[in-house]
Amino acid sequence: MSVDILCMGEPMLEFNHQPEDGSGRVLYLRGFGGDTSNAAIAAARQGVRTGYVTAIGTDWAGDAFMRLWAEEGVDTATVIRDPDAPTGVYFVDHDARGHHFTFYRTGSAASRYTPAMLPEAAIRAARVFYASGISQGISASAADAVFRAMEIARGAGVTVAYDTNLRLRLWPAARARAVIHEAIAMSDIALPSREDAEALTGLADPRAIAERYLKLGPRIVAVKCGRDGALLATADGTMVRAAPHPVVAVDATGAGDTFCGAFLARIVLGDAPEAALAYANAAAALSTTGYGAVAPIPRRAAVEALLGG
Repeated sequence: MSVDILCMGEPMLEFNHQPEDGSGRVLYLRGFGGDTSNAAIAAARQGVRTGYVTAIGTDWAGDAFMRLWAEEGVDTATVIRDPDAPTGVYFVDHDARGHHFTFYRTGSAASRYTPAMLPEAAIRAARVFYASGISQGISASAADAVFRAMEIARGAGVTVAYDTNLRLRLWPAARARAVIHEAIAMSDIALPSREDAEALTGLADPRAIAERYLKLGPRIVAVKCGRDGALLATADGTMVRAAPHPVVAVDATGAGDTFCGAFLARIVLGDAPEAALAYANAAAALSTTGYGAVAPIPRRAAVEALLGG
């Protein structure tokens, strides 16, 4: 089955630190993560067909992901099960400075992905192909596979979208910068965060960031600014801001991924970029009102209620 949005990357089982309950125990809520998997689920919850390209273990964590994707309507025809490598795991802790990650992904099944494993026909049949800096940062072979997938998509006229999602613990800054910027140059839609872009370019102003990335070649750049909302710029000269929504935020673990999935979903459904920006900004705000990357991702009715529609 062809899908609207085909995402590629590494899913990871999540353990999210919960508020103390007075018992003295340290409690972690088991959930699901992995930036592009989160985005695939976010897009599916907005009503579009999504699929996922990855490799996961034949372990219980991999089984849990297969059940999750089935429940969420994410097509798993392009998911490879590797009996010789594990599914990755990460922990999330919280303090006054925000949320912090500890990853256990070395040698994961997804990090062993190579260009030869790509489902070329599925990529050509999609409307949007989506990957991220994490998709490429997990290994050199995975980086090459994403670049090859982008080439296949571009050759077939498929829209290519890319989220910077910089994780400097995965790779040196110079390599991350070179790979991520080359990927953006191959993309139609760039979805950087302000924080990532500042580390990659030295620019802090969202307008300057958007202008810098438009020069690399995308026709749309949406800069995620966290608590300050988001900014959209297009190759035809449009530049608009989306103001933040006043929500009670407790965990922003999956906010950026929700933004990306919701934005791409609305583009697929026919929204102009400005409308997609407003929608994605609201969806991302709602995703911060619960714990975990996946559980709080909102569905369409909740987003439209926040937007007043």
